[in-house]
Amino acid sequence: MTTTLENLQEFIDFCQQHITGKERKEAQIFLDRFFRAFGHKGALEAGATYEEAITKGSKKGKTGFADLVWKPRVLIEMKKRGEDLSKHYPQAFEYWSRLVPNR
Repeated sequence: MTTTLENLQEFIDFCQQHITGKERKEAQIFLDRFFRAFGHKGALEAGATYEEAITKGSKKGKTGFADLVWKPRVLIEMKKRGEDLSKHYPQAFEYWSRLVPNR
């Protein structure tokens, strides 16, 4: 797993050409390329999962879905470009607390 400036530049170039900021349409493509930029073959190959179900992870107490989970390293919750991310911190914290209770 080697990260190089070339990998990172390829990621940046790809995003500038193909990523417009639409969460549902582009999240998994973006995340897979992100993992590749850091030397992995892809997100799944690194052991991450997409759309991880989180029981009682939604505001209504139903199942929520985290965009990407790479236990126990990181949870990534994607939002559309321009979204105020501070509104979504509680959601990410709730998801992570349920996924990794002994953090």
